[in-house]
Amino acid sequence: MIFPSEASSFTEAFQQGAEVYQQLKSLAKKKYGTSAGNVGDEGGVAPDIQTAKEALDLITAAIDKAGYTGKIKITMDPASSEFYKDGKYDLDFKNPDSDKSKWISSEELAEIYLGLAKEYPIVRYPPLSTFS
Repeated sequence: MIFPSEASSFTEAFQQGAEVYQQLKSLAKKKYGTSAGNVGDEGGVAPDIQTAKEALDLITAAIDKAGYTGKIKITMDPASSEFYKDGKYDLDFKNPDSDKSKWISSEELAEIYLGLAKEYPIVRYPPLSTFS
């Protein structure tokens, strides 16, 4: 998800979001093929991405191409409960034969998220401030 953190109004934030969305759709189609522009179950672009970094690289490229670098942040709702199994997190959860020895602890998952937050413009969701 993106957060137009520097927008002064809902209208401006909406416009920025729409512009980034169009760039994201275009970049996804170029990189992953026409079907990558299809809309996912929550209305977002849904290319066949394998890693969080791959998704974040695509989103930051769309933000940059739309001209909003530094003005739009990224927020995450990783839906971790969807891949929580038997007290661990299965990052290969789409694979019915995932290797249980590679499932990770909550501490290891937190480290992954912290690493991503250091590399990308990720902010807390919901953000602490909102539009006035």
